[in-house]
Amino acid sequence: MTVLNGAYLSFCRKFTFNPKEGIDNPVMVITEDADSVSTPRPRLCVLKRDEGESYGFHLRVEQGRQGHIIRNVVLGGVGGCSGLQDGDRLLEVNNFYVVDVPHIRLSGHQLCLLVLDGDEYEQAVSQGQDLEGLVRAHKGEGCKPPRLCHITRDSVSGLGINFTPVEGERGCFSVSLLAGGAAENAGVCRGDRLVWMNGATVSELTHSALSRMMKKCGNHITILVIDSESEKNYMRQKMPVLPAMAVPHNLPYRARKLHLVSGSEGYGFLLRQEKTPSGRMSHVLCEMDRGSPAERAGMQDGELLLEVNGVPVESLEHEEIVARIKQSGQHVSFTTITPQGLEFYSQLGLSPLLFCEDVANEKEKESSEPASIAKQSPQKEMDGLYKPRLCYLQKGPLGFGFNLGCVPQSPGTFISQVVFGRSGQSAGLLEGDVVIEVNGQNVEQKYLEDVIMFVKEGGHCLSLLVMDKASYNAIKQTETLTREFTENQVKKRLCCKYYIICLHIYKCIEDHLGLFVSQQEEDNHEITYL
Repeated sequence: MTVLNGAYLSFCRKFTFNPKEGIDNPVMVITEDADSVSTPRPRLCVLKRDEGESYGFHLRVEQGRQGHIIRNVVLGGVGGCSGLQDGDRLLEVNNFYVVDVPHIRLSGHQLCLLVLDGDEYEQAVSQGQDLEGLVRAHKGEGCKPPRLCHITRDSVSGLGINFTPVEGERGCFSVSLLAGGAAENAGVCRGDRLVWMNGATVSELTHSALSRMMKKCGNHITILVIDSESEKNYMRQKMPVLPAMAVPHNLPYRARKLHLVSGSEGYGFLLRQEKTPSGRMSHVLCEMDRGSPAERAGMQDGELLLEVNGVPVESLEHEEIVARIKQSGQHVSFTTITPQGLEFYSQLGLSPLLFCEDVANEKEKESSEPASIAKQSPQKEMDGLYKPRLCYLQKGPLGFGFNLGCVPQSPGTFISQVVFGRSGQSAGLLEGDVVIEVNGQNVEQKYLEDVIMFVKEGGHCLSLLVMDKASYNAIKQTETLTREFTENQVKKRLCCKYYIICLHIYKCIEDHLGLFVSQQEEDNHEITYL
């Protein structure tokens, strides 16, 4: 090539084919286009955010496109500064392959995202490349996940663990174990490298500082460890070792995912918003009804609600959470944890959503019982079929629309007549029902005259706790029926056709979906019955 007056002139060498030289002729040497056989190169993006700060991007699934797509990367945000680009496809989150995962949860203050350029991803998929194999090739062999281990001090042998500084490497500590001790039983292995202890990274600590931490740990310690070969692999990839990547061992608390299917009376529990001693607002699940969908799903009284249908709700207001549950229809999933569990993870600086177990199938064990023991016990019958009914009535021009009866000279009353089209029928009263409570007052041992007096004292509003006679008698054969509904439960349970405002007791709002919201109480707590 020659430059002449600023122009480029190209001269081509003339080729005359010589059959003796054949394909060895240097002019006939053909090389492949390097771009046509290029291997997709995943990129590792490490994101770290402060409290209250967002990661600065959206994760989407788009119609007509494959994979989880990175969108709306904020310029100068956490995601943008880490190297994320609009259109990137997500391959791994915190060392976990997520291409085939339908719903991805991004939580915590630090993330490691392995991504692939959008065009490279589309090309790899169209060519049938194994994306998981591509990830393995990028990471190399011998890259095992770290372990998050909770150790409880043994009364005789203590924690059963010591840490020895690795010579020539500041902040690097090797694990020494007592055989059969508490640490070994908690999942720690001899020769492991210590990465993190009780929420603090140890890479900047001296051995004396680490020893002081050990002395302050009391009877429990939670550590993050990894084997030495995997640690080298992480360092080669410049990948931090995070608790979010870890396999949990012996953790005392775990978040739980519950799956509920609504019954005719809703899910059967109270959702209460209240303030914790630390000033933090929490959403508490409580007062599960016997035999309700909530109880069958494994819900426990006092648990805290973390997610609804996989979406975090801790920062939402009470009404927003109720709306989300209503929008779910007949099926909803909750992620919950005990208050002690939330405190445990808060002290470690971790999200409780990192280690969640699904308990959807726990209650299916009963279906595998042999036919010989399949017959329900009286207690099971009471929890299921034999359930009291709470009926609310408002007095009309012709009264409540029912009559009371009794066995002569005996305590106890029953519904002797229900007038068609009146309040009693609308509230669900049936002839023969045994009256258990009147306006919250137990009347099982009261005579008819006393029961009538309680009814009159209620004025134009009346609540009756009743049960059909056969169920009531069956329960009485095993135990005395105790009051099943507290004052809070009286407040929440309204019949679907009517709403009643009781000035001295409660104020409720009828909802056509069967979800009832009480008025805000004096202590600024809010309660919803679902």
